[in-house]
Amino acid sequence: MTELQRIMYVEDEPDIQTVARLALEMIGKFTVLVCSSGQEALDKVTDFAPNMVLLDVMMPNMDGPTTLSHLRGLSVMAGVPVVFMTAKAQPSEVQQFRDLGAVDVIPKPFDPMQLPSQLRSIWTRCQQESKPHG
Repeated sequence: MTELQRIMYVEDEPDIQTVARLALEMIGKFTVLVCSSGQEALDKVTDFAPNMVLLDVMMPNMDGPTTLSHLRGLSVMAGVPVVFMTAKAQPSEVQQFRDLGAVDVIPKPFDPMQLPSQLRSIWTRCQQESKPHG
């Protein structure tokens, strides 16, 4: 199984960026690329080649769902799990995000101490689901 190492984090709020980046780098020991907009993520995703994308839903100009649809059109994103992070985490909203192609949704406010293990758990589940059965 491939190890989760490179996470692209797309979030427009600087305070949230800082908390999440520190948690992912210091606790999770991940390589993290923070992007402040959907467009920045699209510009940098090919060079960074993330294992996973953590994507804010509500952002100015290009929101998370729109960003996700653009990312899905890129060959470098084939098979890369995308996790939405949002305050909009009602069951019906979570289902909508999954229908758009997100593998999971982490509600805000999130626990920075738990974030790396949450992402590892999602990663492990995605790796197991993508293995051929039989």
